Amino acid sequence: TIGAAIRHAQVSQLNTPMFLGLDLGTSELKALLLNAQHDIVSTAHAPLRVHNPKPLWSEQSPASWWQALEAVMDDLHQRVPEALANLEGIGLSGQMHGAVLIDADERVLRPAILWNDGRSFAQCEALTKAVPQLSDIAGNLAMPGFTAPKLQWVRDNEPDVFAQVRQVLLPKDWLRLQLCGEAVSEMSDAAGTLWLDVAKRDWSDTLLEACGLTRAHMPRLVEGSAPSGSLLPEWSARWGIPTNTVIAGGAGDNAASAIGMGVGVGAAGEGFVSLGTSGVVFVASDQYTPNP
Repeated sequence: TIGAAIRHAQVSQLNTPMFLGLDLGTSELKALLLNAQHDIVSTAHAPLRVHNPKPLWSEQSPASWWQALEAVMDDLHQRVPEALANLEGIGLSGQMHGAVLIDADERVLRPAILWNDGRSFAQCEALTKAVPQLSDIAGNLAMPGFTAPKLQWVRDNEPDVFAQVRQVLLPKDWLRLQLCGEAVSEMSDAAGTLWLDVAKRDWSDTLLEACGLTRAHMPRLVEGSAPSGSLLPEWSARWGIPTNTVIAGGAGDNAASAIGMGVGVGAAGEGFVSLGTSGVVFVASDQYTPNP
């Protein structure tokens, strides 16, 4: 079992509405429980390991993500059951760009290829040649960190796996599937796949076709603040959470951080620097302005 390391902040009112944030990072899964006044009620986290079976490869087993989620939720249920009983919403954030490949029975076909995997340089070059307008549609250059080149690599090197792919999910969205049974993503995470037409806020048929995929392989899209589904009854019962607790669309990790800090609320051009497992310079704009 995964041991959860805990920090617990005491607050006075546990009979107020509660909100739970779950963040699937590269090195750990974190949980943050807030009340309606934005007081921290409790936090929990469980470690994760990255596997590097070959040079440039970076992978994780989605099963380890679920084990970590179970660890933090079981711990919160043991320590602050009254707070979970007042839960009104769950938000998801997490590491971006990873490729979770599932078959028609929702079984994971291979370890998830992570954002910091560097094996798909050749596929980036091929994708750029195949779709010269890629950067205008997706707002980014093709780089190995993004999701689309990863699928191209699987298509080129693991054709038997690629033939079984029925859906491609980002890491936090695979957790969502386990929690509510819905295959859903949202705009910030989807924008990091190279399959989103960012200006239209919709999947790009052109970019999908270039990777041998269709819309049928993609999850449904919602805005980050919109409902994406409800917690399944089995998890409501296990963790003492009200039935039909809504799960929001959520955001990629840095987009969620920007919202939490209010970046862009005052004016376009605000930003922040994040130094974690990756380093990010994040600046908010008031419109879609691709500048690859």
